[in-house]
Amino acid sequence: MKPARTPQTFVAPVSWNDLPKGAYYREALEEELNPWFAKMYGFHLLKIGNLSAEINAESCAVSHQVNVSLAGEPMQVRADPLYLPFAEKSVDACLLAHTLSWCTDPHRLLQEVDRVLIDDGWLVMSGFNPISLLGLAKAVPFVRRSPAVKSRMFTLMRQFDWLSLLNFEVLHYSRFRVLPWTKQGGKLLSSHLPALGCMQVIVARKRTVPLTFNPMKQSRNKTPVRQAVGATRQS
Repeated sequence: MKPARTPQTFVAPVSWNDLPKGAYYREALEEELNPWFAKMYGFHLLKIGNLSAEINAESCAVSHQVNVSLAGEPMQVRADPLYLPFAEKSVDACLLAHTLSWCTDPHRLLQEVDRVLIDDGWLVMSGFNPISLLGLAKAVPFVRRSPAVKSRMFTLMRQFDWLSLLNFEVLHYSRFRVLPWTKQGGKLLSSHLPALGCMQVIVARKRTVPLTFNPMKQSRNKTPVRQAVGATRQS
């Protein structure tokens, strides 16, 4: 397994339109996320990356949405996502729409997201599935030059490991759009073979573990030791 951190430089697309069938990808991602956006609440939603900024999150109850990127038209705060200029526990939700796909250090980015998220804050991540037609296209010389195919692809299990180390609870994950070149993405194949979907989504929440020892709770969890039958107390 290749390390997540790499010295290679990746140029992230400025817009979904820079990707082949990018508009279809964006619409499919919005359709998948709208039910979860409706469950989110709070004061601040952080969209990291230009692709995240173009995701329509009007269904989200978090009204104040901030776009963070190094460059791009929808950018509102110019900053390196690996060094977010926000205080600890100041953001209610973070959206990483294919942000890890062009990140040189995904671990560092997730640590920054964990730092700025409040307790029980929401994290939404999306990316391309390596176990899909796009992942197989990396082996084809003429096809792997496509921006989508050249992007970094991480399996769901690997991302689950990263999130578990930061104490995130995964609430939902899915893979969809098996055929990336069609508008519908192959509905029949997506319903019967979702594991081969070219796109994948993870919805998680930041959980905290109490560090203070609670003796009352500890005593309740203890199993009582019963006295042996026929035993006598010696003086």
